[in-house]
Amino acid sequence: MISDTDENLGVVPLRRALEMAAERDLDLVEVAPNVDPPVCKIMDFGKFLYERAKKEREARRQQKQVEVKEVRLRPKTDNHHLQFKIRDARRWLEAGMKVKVRVRFRGREITYPEIARKMLKQVAEELSDVAVIEQAPNMEGRTMLMVLAPAQEKK
Repeated sequence: MISDTDENLGVVPLRRALEMAAERDLDLVEVAPNVDPPVCKIMDFGKFLYERAKKEREARRQQKQVEVKEVRLRPKTDNHHLQFKIRDARRWLEAGMKVKVRVRFRGREITYPEIARKMLKQVAEELSDVAVIEQAPNMEGRTMLMVLAPAQEKK
């Protein structure tokens, strides 16, 4: 058992430990249940839960959320419009976002997946200075999808 002042009190019977906690108007909390004998500590359990929740919120706030943007194309998208989409993707990658490039097939276009593969390869080549391919082009239903991630800065 550990006291509220972090002092090791050794092995104490359960009834005595509960009495000691009640004398100090605190709770008896089991902190290590898997050891033999289990380790308990005298503390304010409400305060403990509050501080743990506060640390978790702070940890979530410190996490970096990676946003994923999407560029949608068609096999018939001409080169001029493709350049607009590439420019947008470049801007997003430089801002640290991931970019999904999706080529959607309609009707009989799906019989020519090499057109989409060629288009995705062109996009990857033009963005190779700011991006790396995280997921290679692959078919998902009636779409071909590729994921680009920002390239790491050279140190």
